[in-house]
Amino acid sequence: MLTTSSLHHDGKIDSACVMSSHPAATIVFDLDGTLVDTAPDLISALNFVLDREGLPPVPSGSARNMIGAGARKMIERGLEAEGRALTMAEIDRMTAEFIAYYAEHIADASRPFEGLESALDNLSAAGCRLAVCTNKLEWLSKRLLDQLGLSPRFAAICGADTFGVAKPDPAILKQTVARAGGELNATIMVGDAGTDIGVARRAGVPVIGVSFGYAEVPIVELKPDRLIHHMRDLPAAVGELNSR
Repeated sequence: MLTTSSLHHDGKIDSACVMSSHPAATIVFDLDGTLVDTAPDLISALNFVLDREGLPPVPSGSARNMIGAGARKMIERGLEAEGRALTMAEIDRMTAEFIAYYAEHIADASRPFEGLESALDNLSAAGCRLAVCTNKLEWLSKRLLDQLGLSPRFAAICGADTFGVAKPDPAILKQTVARAGGELNATIMVGDAGTDIGVARRAGVPVIGVSFGYAEVPIVELKPDRLIHHMRDLPAAVGELNSR
């Protein structure tokens, strides 16, 4: 178990904080807006499909808040912003076009948030298991993390299609933890949006909110157990929650 006494002043966690009498903590991360700033490439894909429909681009500031519920929902929100209503078949076509374009440009401008890799290093050194639970499709999630060199850090990378359910359904989080080889009673969720808070609450695990993501509602209003404003603060937040 991680304890606050095992935290160094530089935010690192001593490896001795994982006690043999307790299961190692499993830290489960959302992807878009939590691990990686994917907004530039997602917005580019959205505006690509809107342009094909003869619609103007959605401004970056507005489009950021459309991220987090999958490609189809992002398109629906983009159409709504332009005052357009299309048939289900038309949205299906646009979603397929979005995914095809996005897959080819998935890491053109997307980058890990500042301090992420150091935070992951510290958690791994402390004996934590790391996993990803996202509403992005699994193969797109793996492609993105592969291209950024992050995939080997995670014991499991699970998307909305992995188990046939999406956040905030607790089944996706529970099964992600199981696939990672962890235990639910030693799990912490980390995310930027209401779906992340919701899945954690429904699964009965604590949750750390990040303020630098894409939530429509400010994450502080959703009352996560801890709130961080930079990834360098993540190891300390994990330590505090595991000492409770």
